[in-house]
Formats: sequence, C-alpha cells, structure tokens
Amino acid sequence: MTTVYRSDVIGSLLRPRYLSEARAALGADRISAAEFKRIEDRAVDQAIAMQEACGLDVVCDGELRRFSFLDQLLGDVEGVIERPGAPVMFHGAEGDWDWHSPVTVAGKLRGRRMLTLEEFTYARAVARVPVKVTLPSPLVLYSAWAPDVSGSAYKDAYEMFADAATMIRDEITELAKLGCTYVQIDAPDVGTLVDPENRDLRESLGMPTERTLTEGFEIINSVAEVPGVTVGLHVCKGNYQSKWIATGGYESTAEAMFTRMPDMDVFLLEYDDERSGSFEPLAKLPDDKVVVLGLVSSKTTRIESVAEVTARVNEAAKYVDLDRLAVSTQCGFSPVSIGANLITEDTQQRKLELVGEVARAIW
Repeated sequence: MTTVYRSDVIGSLLRPRYLSEARAALGADRISAAEFKRIEDRAVDQAIAMQEACGLDVVCDGELRRFSFLDQLLGDVEGVIERPGAPVMFHGAEGDWDWHSPVTVAGKLRGRRMLTLEEFTYARAVARVPVKVTLPSPLVLYSAWAPDVSGSAYKDAYEMFADAATMIRDEITELAKLGCTYVQIDAPDVGTLVDPENRDLRESLGMPTERTLTEGFEIINSVAEVPGVTVGLHVCKGNYQSKWIATGGYESTAEAMFTRMPDMDVFLLEYDDERSGSFEPLAKLPDDKVVVLGLVSSKTTRIESVAEVTARVNEAAKYVDLDRLAVSTQCGFSPVSIGANLITEDTQQRKLELVGEVARAIW
C-alpha cells in the first residue's frame, strides 16, 4: 500500500522578504548568480527547518526557487510566445480579478531544462524527513491555448496536453533516478472544472467538458506511470492573493477522477470551506487510494482549532476508512512569487503546526 504521510504539505511557502529583494537585485545585475544562489539556499534551509519543527511527516522546498508553480510549463519552455492568454476569473472578498497566462502556445512544446532536479537534490541533502516535489498538471495549459495561434502547431488542445504530459513524466522519471519517491501534480484545471464559469471558458476554447473528463483525465494520469514513485493529485480551485477561481463540490468530477486516473496513488483535495461541498463523493474512492484532506485554509488569517479539524476528519471517515486519510492545508501559501496569500509568515507557521498537531492527535 502507498505510504501515508498523515501530516502532508502542499507546496508553496511565503517568500521571505530578503529572498524577493535578492531576486530583484539579480534581475538588475546588482548581485551575481553565485551570491543569489547562496541566498536562495538559505531560504530553502529555513523553509525545511520550519516545516520539520511543525512536525510534518513530509516537507518541500516551498517552491522558493521558482517564480510560479507553473514554471515547468510556462517558464523555460520552447514553443510559447509572449502573448496574454484567455482571461481566467479569480474571486475574493475584495473583488474579482482577471488573470491571463503570460504566454500563448505557438509551437511544439519542449522543456529547456528540468527545474525540479536542483530543487530535490538540494532539499534531500538538507531534510531529515521525506521530501516531496511538486509539478503542474499538463492541462493547466488550457489558459495558454489560442486556436488562431496554437492551431498551427497542434490539431487541438488535447494533443498539446499530451506533449506537456510527456515533459512532466520525463521529469518525474529523472527525479526517480535521484531517489525521489513522492511527487505531487498540482491541478487547478481539475478543481476548477466544477465551476460553470470556468467550464464555459474552456468550452469556448474548444475543450468540451466531457472530453476533458475522459481523455483529458487520462492524459493527466499518464504522468504518474513512473515505477517506484508515489504520485499525488492536488485538486485546487484557484489560489492567488487569497482569491479563488471556482466554487463547487466534487460530485461532477469524483467518479471520472478516481476511475480515469488509476495510476494516481493519492488525492489531495481542498476542503477548507463550503465552496468544496460535502465529503460524500469520497465514497467513490477505490480501496487502494489515499485522500489528503485540505482542511486548513492557506488563504485566511483565522487559525482553525484542533477540535474543529479533527471533527471534520472524523466526518470524512464516514466515507473513507480513517487509515486511508491524512490532513494538510488546502493549498500552498504563495503559488506565484508576487501572488502571496494575505497572511503573515507567523500565521503560515501556526497553520502548519496545526496540521502536525491534528495528525498526531488522530493517528
């Protein structure tokens, strides 16, 4: 059976101010690449030490070496041009905001380098507990598809997704050679599919929902076909400066997700508020899979109580055996370096401590 990390971590952490300042200094040629790397290493050291002090069973490097969780597909990649993509609407208490992919796919996709190899190799040498690596789902490229431009390279978006999946699978294969045993696929493309607004956007770009639930989900599953690596799917509903994209439960996606992705070992699902719906769809989970319940919000300043989170775990256990459950925050804290959620580093740490405390109390 898959190793279960009862207190899990999702990915991005708030960038320390000194790291952001150093990145700006590097961009302005005020410091050397070697000096910046030393500062970057210091930030990763501190991030790993903080997570370990919180009692987490698995840690990550906080994605501190990246601009965005999407870097592997929208960053150092051949086949894209600098042209804004279709608008993706984010919602929040202080109003709505349109996000546009900074690039559009205009040619065959090819990665220039595998960014996570440095991330994992360094973190593995520093951490005292297992290290997780995060990679984006190939279908997040839906926002970088423009039929008038992308159609010259691919017959449709799903052919593009398949090339992106090959890039991600190749990177996981190389990570496995370095000893990585746990990879998370970040999939806002799956989480936002429950929302009519986002579905309509994709339909308008030539991506029928039914095809996404079948062929699209199978393409996502293909990245997990790497022996010896536990692969988890993090189903995200959007996360940027405490805003979100989607509202809706898992009723319309759970069955397709669980049946069309047999090679996924773990499903990390957002369940931090009423936008995520009930736990009932978890009854469809196959007996050999694990669910990590994202019950602690990375978006809000309120610190949930141990009793509150424990009660929700026990509620979910009515549908999935307790020994196949774990707990985490609902998402990362800063998926984009300039898109940090509206919380402090102290609150971030207290929420991660809560995850560790709940796990120890239950399991």
